[in-house]
Amino acid sequence: MRNSTSQPSQRMLRVGEQIKEVIAAALSRGHFHDPVLMDYASSVTVTEVRVSPDLKHATAYVISLGGKNMEEILPALNEEAQSFQKEINRQTQLKFTPKLQFRMDDTFDNALRIDSILGNIKYSDQEKD
Repeated sequence: MRNSTSQPSQRMLRVGEQIKEVIAAALSRGHFHDPVLMDYASSVTVTEVRVSPDLKHATAYVISLGGKNMEEILPALNEEAQSFQKEINRQTQLKFTPKLQFRMDDTFDNALRIDSILGNIKYSDQEKD
């Protein structure tokens, strides 16, 4: 039996990639009722979709261009999650359509923070100011 710290299976990765493609295509088409998504959907990038081992839950990590308007976009995406689930059901051959949840991808923010920290470190072999 797999523990929670183990790597995702090939099947989980494959399903996550399929779902990512379906969501990205739906965002690019932009057929939404929510005015926020009608305005911003084209600027949203799906960076990753993680699927639970039983394939019944999926978390889509998204970021908008420049990280702007996420406080508006994220709730709108979660409100429209059922529409995305219907599209996933229509375009994939999955036995169950995963319950979808959207979260902000903070990977880029974390990378910038780490880069800033590393940039401020002075090594012993560097010249003193």
